[in-house]
Amino acid sequence: MEGQRFSRSNARRVHPLGVLWSSMIRRVEISRRAEKQLRKLPRHIVDKLAIWVAAVEFDGLEEARKSPGYHDEPLRGERAGQRSIRLSRSYRAIYEIRKDTARFVSVEEVSKHDY
Repeated sequence: MEGQRFSRSNARRVHPLGVLWSSMIRRVEISRRAEKQLRKLPRHIVDKLAIWVAAVEFDGLEEARKSPGYHDEPLRGERAGQRSIRLSRSYRAIYEIRKDTARFVSVEEVSKHDY
């Protein structure tokens, strides 16, 4: 294995310390509904989501979840099986894991009346 390189698209990667990693989620899709919602949002919210997507594609979903600014958390109730990230105090992006992809299903405004 020494000296052998793997590209990000391969199913397996070698850590610099020589540990073999299995495939991580490094792909993000945005649903049509979420794309439509993003067109109406403030630019800084769209930019923050783009930064999170870039982090997932570069470092993998597990590493991006560790970023405390996004407060990635599983949802309960009607949205069980989905996760959310904070884009600001008022906005959340909702995503779900589908096979090897994190797929955003909606970007929602959350106000104090929704609690």
